[in-house]
Formats: sequence, structure tokens, C-alpha cells
Amino acid sequence: MASSSPAEKPALIPVYLRWLDQFTEWTGRGVAWLTLVMVVVTCLVVIVRRFLGLGSAGLQESVVYMHAAVFLLGAGFALKHAEQVRVDIFYRKMSARGRAWVDALGSLVFSMPLCVFVAAISWRYVRSSWLIAEVSTDAGGLPLVYGLKSLIVLFAVSLFLAVLAELIRAVLVLLQAHTHD
Repeated sequence: MASSSPAEKPALIPVYLRWLDQFTEWTGRGVAWLTLVMVVVTCLVVIVRRFLGLGSAGLQESVVYMHAAVFLLGAGFALKHAEQVRVDIFYRKMSARGRAWVDALGSLVFSMPLCVFVAAISWRYVRSSWLIAEVSTDAGGLPLVYGLKSLIVLFAVSLFLAVLAELIRAVLVLLQAHTHD
């Protein structure tokens, strides 16, 4: 059995970072297409209601489901591309090392605990929805309420992975700056 040397282990970090970034990018770009589908479905709902006098609870609920997916599963993508809300009055004036410290501490103290908390607090809620195969209470609604609720846990997991990538990136900046001191 071959053992890896300590010098080989840091080389794996960029591989993990690239995988995390690819996952976040794929997820974000995938759910971004739902915005186009939402527009089409919303137009369809309006046209069918206005001109045919028919309503569809299922179509209307599908827009809500897609909207939830865009926001919940797109959060990591927004973080990766620095599109999240940030009070950067001081942040933008900091050195790369200072920003890395803020990012690392923010990830460890705020973002990661938030993701763990959301996953932990929503787990029973989502699980119970799956156990009863929860469906919409509206006549003609979607029979996938448990799928909608599952987005909460998926949000926590996907955001945690994006935060982990940001933490790794910040640590790499700090280590690089440390070796140049």
C-alpha cells in the first residue's frame, strides 16, 4: 500500500477546490434556466386564464417551486461569484490577506454554522413530509410538497459546499501570503 507524502497532500487541495467550484457552477447555471421556464409558465398561466377562462393550481404552484429552487439552490452560485449581500465599506479597501481573513472567519463563524443549523433544524420537517408523501392542499395542486421542502436541506448542503470552497480559497491566500513573509 503506497502512502502519500506530506508534499502530495497539498496538491489535492486544488483538485477538491475545483470539484467544489464545478459543483456550485453546475448547480447555479442549472437553476438559472428555471427563470426562463418560470417566465414561460407564468405567461401560459395568464394566457390560459385570460383567454380560455381556465385556471391551473398545478401550473401556478410549479412557478412557486421553481422560484424556491432558483433562490435556494442558487445561493452558493451567488456566493461563488461574490453576488451576495456584503457590507464592503472596509472589505474592498483591505489587502488580499485582510480579505482572506474576513472570508475565512466569516465562513467558520457565520456561514458554516448557519448551514449546519438550517440542515439540522429542517431535517425532521422535511423527513416527516417525505414519510407522509405530502401533497398540495389545493385541488389540482402538485403532489410534490415533500420535494419542495427538500430544497431547504439541499440549500444548506449546496451552500455549505460553496462556503467550504471559499474557506479553502481564503486559507490558500493566507498560506501563500505567509510563505512570502
